[in-house]
Amino acid sequence: MTAATNPAPLRPKSALSETMARLLGDKPLVRLLICLAVLVLVAVLAPVISPHDPLKAVADLSNMPIGSDGLLLGSDNQARDLLARTIYGTRISLVVAIVPTVAATTLSVAIGLLAGYAGGRVDAALMAVLDVFFAFPIVLLAIAVAGVMGPGLLTIMVSIFVVLLPYITRVARTSTMQVTQRTYVEAARSAGAPAGAILVRYVLPNMIGPVLVYATTLIGLMIVVASGLSFLGLGVQPPTADWGAMVAEGSGVLRGSPHVTFVPGAMIVLTALLFNLIGDRLRDLFDPRKGS
Repeated sequence: MTAATNPAPLRPKSALSETMARLLGDKPLVRLLICLAVLVLVAVLAPVISPHDPLKAVADLSNMPIGSDGLLLGSDNQARDLLARTIYGTRISLVVAIVPTVAATTLSVAIGLLAGYAGGRVDAALMAVLDVFFAFPIVLLAIAVAGVMGPGLLTIMVSIFVVLLPYITRVARTSTMQVTQRTYVEAARSAGAPAGAILVRYVLPNMIGPVLVYATTLIGLMIVVASGLSFLGLGVQPPTADWGAMVAEGSGVLRGSPHVTFVPGAMIVLTALLFNLIGDRLRDLFDPRKGS
């Protein structure tokens, strides 16, 4: 007779696997992420999929309508392929919105952890410095920073970084203060665990969710802000393909050739909306007050 064998114990799911399961189980979110992946692929593969050089004239006439002379989206005011410029503009728009948002989120999490966990004078001093930025509207602050630095790609990224830092820090601080009041953090303190270990092991994993959701939503807003700076001549300069600059170039022929402005303008709106919808789905997915 063979001895009965006990079934192997089931391993508990890790936090990462549970998070991925929740993400993949949300079909609307999956569809949105697929759309975002397609947009990123368009930006990465722009030299491969673009039909023409975005900086060179390829048509016989400028401002040609959609479908004319084999150009799917027509041409702009310098007879350049509007489709090619729109594809290359995806690169600029994603970079100037995502890179400074990630950088601002990283620094904001560090400041928010310090302020929310330490409290007292440290919290008061850090928040007093950041409160100065709240006195200025987002767009005006971005224009002020861009005006001081001068036009350019770096200008847009620095402007967005400065604009986002106080807002994300405030969310990170609030989330940290909520987590530090929980029982497991108090237990770790009572056990004599170092502050650094408590922050990394207990506080950071539990406060980062709301911060990431908020930052994702802000990316959409920053695409609009970056395009606005380029429209005003404070951002990416011609002839570089940028959606905001393309809208500015087409504004002079809006009546006769509205597609020159409409195409990049529609891309700005749709991309910003995409990130907003992703942020809303993530918020609903990880909100503990709502059912899964």
